[in-house]
Amino acid sequence: MSVVKINVLTVPAEQREVLEQRFAARAGTVENSDGFEWFELLRPIEGTDTYLVYTRWRSEEDFQAWMEGPMKAAHQRGGEDAPKQKPAASNSTLWSFEVVQQTGPKKD
Repeated sequence: MSVVKINVLTVPAEQREVLEQRFAARAGTVENSDGFEWFELLRPIEGTDTYLVYTRWRSEEDFQAWMEGPMKAAHQRGGEDAPKQKPAASNSTLWSFEVVQQTGPKKD
């Protein structure tokens, strides 16, 4: 069964646009990874400053390979001389789940 990884990000109101622009700019970096199944960036509507970054993977091994390869490389891009960007999120927690049941829309 697939695994789901949800990165829980605390994002102050003044950093929301920055975070969303950074995710938009990274388009394509995860989509071509072996075992990748789905991505969603979820913006809070009210009552919280927490964004959820939802990814779904064929296996834990596929997720770990992405973390150690493309994701790690993307976060190190630019080298030591590149200007450091201030993080848009003030906190990050990773939740992990196994998919045990799933369904989709009923087809007529």
